[in-house]
Amino acid sequence: MGKLKDDVETSKSDALPKYHFRDASLPTWRFWLLSIGLCLGLFLSMLDSSIVATSLYTIGAEFDSMELINWVALAYTLTYLSCAVLFARVSDVVGRRNAFLASFVIFFGFSLGCGFAQNLEQLIACRALQGLGGSGLYSITMIIFPEVSPKHLRQHIASLVGMVIASAGVLGPVLGGILTHYASWRWIFWINGPVGFVSMIVFYLTWPRAEHLPNLQRRSWKELDFVGSFLLVAGSVLVVFSFQNVGSDGDKWHEAVFIAPVTIGALCFVALLVWGGLVARFWERRIMAAIPMRLLRNHVYVAAMLNTMFLGFPYLLVVYAFPIHLQIVNEKSSLMAGILLLPMLGSVALGSTLGGLMSKNRNLLFETMLAASCFMTLGCGLLTTLSSSVELEPKALGFITLIGFGFGLSATSSTILGTTESEIPDHAPAQGIIAQVRILGGSLGIAASTAILGTKMRQELAGVLKPDQMASIHGGGMDLTQSQATAVRQVYADSFQQDMKVGSILDGEKTEGICGNNARVFDRVNGV
Repeated sequence: MGKLKDDVETSKSDALPKYHFRDASLPTWRFWLLSIGLCLGLFLSMLDSSIVATSLYTIGAEFDSMELINWVALAYTLTYLSCAVLFARVSDVVGRRNAFLASFVIFFGFSLGCGFAQNLEQLIACRALQGLGGSGLYSITMIIFPEVSPKHLRQHIASLVGMVIASAGVLGPVLGGILTHYASWRWIFWINGPVGFVSMIVFYLTWPRAEHLPNLQRRSWKELDFVGSFLLVAGSVLVVFSFQNVGSDGDKWHEAVFIAPVTIGALCFVALLVWGGLVARFWERRIMAAIPMRLLRNHVYVAAMLNTMFLGFPYLLVVYAFPIHLQIVNEKSSLMAGILLLPMLGSVALGSTLGGLMSKNRNLLFETMLAASCFMTLGCGLLTTLSSSVELEPKALGFITLIGFGFGLSATSSTILGTTESEIPDHAPAQGIIAQVRILGGSLGIAASTAILGTKMRQELAGVLKPDQMASIHGGGMDLTQSQATAVRQVYADSFQQDMKVGSILDGEKTEGICGNNARVFDRVNGV
């Protein structure tokens, strides 16, 4: 099974070229400065996946277009989740530094474009291209850290990465609410300018010389897996789009608008596996497969990948759905709804730290991931007990800390496994896949929440509210009668309970089916 490779040959496969891997020898002080640039880039890319959550109504009201407002969030998510593996492979061609800087330029430029958008269509287009750059920042950071980390700091770096990923998701709605309330929604994009510029300069100035870097082999453009990359992007986008679109645009589960994209997306994933098998058998020396079959034959890696996806589902679902529950059911402001997520941030930091420390001396990655699943299942299950009362139940803040703690454990352990369970030529796609499935799971969670809420609103509020009232609920700007307000709170409370039931059932089944069945596999893994 996979271990950290210090100076051993690249692959166990005779089909792959063999070379000796030299560990990074970066001075500690330079490494920590470089980490600032990497972490800021990773933080900004994750932050923008959730920062608009508490600002959507304000944006839609300014552009007088509530019908398309969900696309401000969805456009970023679709490109962000679909291009992680592609950017990872591009970094094998142009180099890690160049790929990271290119991602930063794309993200930085189109963040400013979002802030200067004059209509909703321009904003959506810029968000999609911003997500492209964010995808590169995310996946390439996950690749660079394990490659340049001094050996004695690797466990701590995994904790740091997990903390950044999780805290950005929680802080997004908080910062979005603060900036929208005290300045303008445009500042949620403009803020990326100064922070991103400083991060990019720090990264560029502290990038180590060649003698301090692993001697990784550069690949050529003709080796890039264009077919596999296209199938992966198409499959990811179509599946998430189909669920998000049907949830926000009417009851169309049995219509072509849902069936066609989800079917084509599923076929793309099947075709991707077939294509990957052909590449592994006939062209392994000439094509860098988007999804290397060596990774999919590694049961430990596959278990970690699925665990990451299923834990991303309830985490981002809660990050999006809980603030809405606070605003509608508990009548909190968007700012306060974001602030009330902060307990979750603290538990994420604790979970990320402990996740790395648990495997410092011996391999406890399986136990860590199992614990993460249990905590998140418990947290989701307990959140189903919340009522539709206007008064916020204090226990809710305790329940979300369980979800944050579990996600922190998972983020750290999956980052470690992405390195330990991949051969050196597969480091980039291994981390890229982990990054992509985490966002894929979260995107499906958000889409599921949207679908559940949309279905319940159409079923239970159609005879209670007028169409213009339905469209204005999130902003709280529409006057409702007492009976209407009560009906709306009940629908949102019921929808949130259903969200949490789905999350707890999914995590519970995954805990038993994936972690349980692979316990014996993890037990065979050597210490990290």
